[in-house]
Amino acid sequence: MSSETPANAEPSTATSPTPRPKTTGLHKGEAGPGCAKVDPIIVADNVRRSFGGVHAVDVDHLEVPRGAITALIGPNGAGKTTLFNLLTGFDKPDEGTWSYDGRDLAGVPAYKVSRMGLVRTFQLTKALGLLTVLDNMKLGATGQRGESFWGGLFPPLWRKQDKDIETRAMGILKKFKLDTKSADFAASLSGGQRKLLEMARSLMTEPTLVMLDEPMAGVNPALTESLLDHILDLKDEGMTVLFVEHDMHMVRHIADWVVVMAEGKIVAEGDPYAVMKDPAVIDAYLGAHQDVDLGEVTGRIPVQGDGVAAPVLSKAEIEAEAEAELAAEEAARKSKRRHDEEDAR
Repeated sequence: MSSETPANAEPSTATSPTPRPKTTGLHKGEAGPGCAKVDPIIVADNVRRSFGGVHAVDVDHLEVPRGAITALIGPNGAGKTTLFNLLTGFDKPDEGTWSYDGRDLAGVPAYKVSRMGLVRTFQLTKALGLLTVLDNMKLGATGQRGESFWGGLFPPLWRKQDKDIETRAMGILKKFKLDTKSADFAASLSGGQRKLLEMARSLMTEPTLVMLDEPMAGVNPALTESLLDHILDLKDEGMTVLFVEHDMHMVRHIADWVVVMAEGKIVAEGDPYAVMKDPAVIDAYLGAHQDVDLGEVTGRIPVQGDGVAAPVLSKAEIEAEAEAELAAEEAARKSKRRHDEEDAR
């Protein structure tokens, strides 16, 4: 893998992060759905999840490259958050296998997945509002001796470790510019500050892979640039990042690799700039009929053999058609009412 700055990168805007080199050389062969990666940290095969008759996730093969920032994008309802839940143990698939860093994660509960170095944030933040910001951070640390029943009874066993954890937590809070809020209740933070707190707390586990579910959702524009820089910092510190996002401008600026989902399936993968021009991606976001008259799509305007719409109906014809539809509906209602009265007798 190598790093380079794209020649066609867009100029930085007010909400753009500090420019960083992009990581390239992440895949083998031609880029496309399910393509092999040089060094994958997550590998998923035949992962399926249905809710009733709806196939929320139907992924044949997916590999997430190590040491890079991967964006998982797609329209609402594409299955992105459901896939996150499956990979992190917050939900169970109907079938399929997936592994993290070579270790099988099937059946592993979420708290054990986190201890293995795979942590995630949520679209709706999970900060504990009645605890202080510092206490929220300390909760994220693993291997605390004072958490055991007998260990908690003997403060000398864990007091030094607790002090070390507090020092590390304050260091991370300072990096996220939340150190002045350390004694405040988490409930007093703004939506953007809670996003920062949740990301900061995830670092207390010293993770290898950080998964962020819509980190920019509901964030004040003033904090957006700060959040973006923190995501880029994660990669600079040796972590892998996988995040869900809808803001295409942001994805182009910080993502090294993009995976596109639609209707539960992976429909495209590749470099951010190439993926944005992929017909499958345009179809997923805008629909297959983005260049066709809406009347043709709905059937209100008949289409001739050469694909050209037939002449539009006149005003009188449209009114007559509407009146006929209303008359038919009224007749249907009267018929139903008559049947109901007969049944009542």
